[in-house]
Amino acid sequence: MSAQIKIFDTTLRDGEQSPGCSMNLNEKIEMAKQLEKLKVDIIEAGFAIASPGDFESVRTIAETVHDVTVASLARAVKGDIDAAWEAVRVANKPRIHVFLATSPIHMQYKLQMTPDEVIARTAEMVKYAKHYCDDIEFSAEDATRSEKFFLSKVIETTIANGATTVNIPDTVGYATPDEMYNLMVHLRQTVKGIDNVDISTHNHNDLGLAVANSLAAIRGGATQIECTVNGIGERAGNAALEEIVMALKTRKDCYNADTKIDSTQIYRTSKLLTSVIGVRPAPTKPIVGRNAFAHESGVHQHGVLANKATYEIMTPEDIGIPSNAMVLGKHSGRHAFVERLKYLGIELPQEKTNEVFNKFKELADRKKIVSDRDIEALVGRNSITIDEKYKLKYFAVNSASEIGATATILLEWEGGSRKFAAIGDGMVEAAFSSIDDITGIYPELQSYEIQGVTGGIDAQGEVAVRLRVDDITVIGTGVSLDVIEASIRAYINGINKLIYEMEKRGIE
Repeated sequence: MSAQIKIFDTTLRDGEQSPGCSMNLNEKIEMAKQLEKLKVDIIEAGFAIASPGDFESVRTIAETVHDVTVASLARAVKGDIDAAWEAVRVANKPRIHVFLATSPIHMQYKLQMTPDEVIARTAEMVKYAKHYCDDIEFSAEDATRSEKFFLSKVIETTIANGATTVNIPDTVGYATPDEMYNLMVHLRQTVKGIDNVDISTHNHNDLGLAVANSLAAIRGGATQIECTVNGIGERAGNAALEEIVMALKTRKDCYNADTKIDSTQIYRTSKLLTSVIGVRPAPTKPIVGRNAFAHESGVHQHGVLANKATYEIMTPEDIGIPSNAMVLGKHSGRHAFVERLKYLGIELPQEKTNEVFNKFKELADRKKIVSDRDIEALVGRNSITIDEKYKLKYFAVNSASEIGATATILLEWEGGSRKFAAIGDGMVEAAFSSIDDITGIYPELQSYEIQGVTGGIDAQGEVAVRLRVDDITVIGTGVSLDVIEASIRAYINGINKLIYEMEKRGIE
């Protein structure tokens, strides 16, 4: 019988801490719903004490999802634990996740605590959390650089005081797979009561070993893995959920372990995250990268045409990449479109379905064949809702090599509409300047990325912009056959998100 590995997803906590990957409340809720569809076991929704916004997002996610455990991170401090409980107490399955460092360097320089004080604090705070909640996880921060027998003593203390999951993080991405395996075996052999709890690991990718260390931990007896979608996270990121899941699924002969993850939701989850944070996986990223199932070499192409198993150890369908079995075009009706959404695993409220269908018909009038990836791009743009203060009504751009570019933009807003023209070195700059003058918001454009949704000269362009005002950073996205229109829509989307965040903070 294969071991059942729990997947603890920390995309919304550790993942969001990576630069440029912040999300607003609506985006976090949509990600949480998709993680529930993916069938992760635990969602770490945030760090409740960190800010009022974090508290609100943890609590809202706890109210929204039902078939998954919701956890909040807390330092080994009563105030943190109080906030964590207040945020997750409304969940069907709440968890408090307490952490305290155990390595010599962290105890001396960060905590300024002796080993005995760490033991005492651990016992006190785990016991304190337990009076709120049955499901308590304890993480020994920087565990892989901790003294082994001291770590065993800490873990044993947490179990004696009520911890139900003990987590062994490689906080700085320093460990090797052999070391991780041996550490798991050591804890199994030396910690009293460890067979009665889940043993977990949380690996960072500073040396590119996060997934390898997670798999080694499973071989050593770990029953929970902490990871993120697309491997996002601080510094070089975390262990990638999709790589761990598919490694276990593809190599059951080696690991004799499985998860309850619905792998056909992996692609959809990855794409949703990309549309939210505007950070795309590298083309060669395993499982979800653009080239993961591409074959350019003639030898490879010949083999795959003869038998896919020659060069594919898994199929695109395994992770939910659509096969385009049905062709949709301008004559396709609403019923066929809705059935296609169901096939793609996309669920939208009726109002949103109608909105996306109208966008589909507009696209089908301009493009002969609408692919599944085109549909997913339309849905990605329309699935996460905020109050849109400004909507694009009309645009006109002109450019010449010697005289630069001009752009005229007409935006609708609550009080009516407003048009403005501006010049720039290029059409995108001119259009963005026009929008700035209309809205009175002049954000810093931190990044601008464009990518084709599909191949071909009629491919939609997908644009992501990162905008910043003071300490507020947002990602705006837009999709269109016209890359200038996609750029304008992305910028307006970003402006609307900035307004949303500014209003939440009471900034005028």
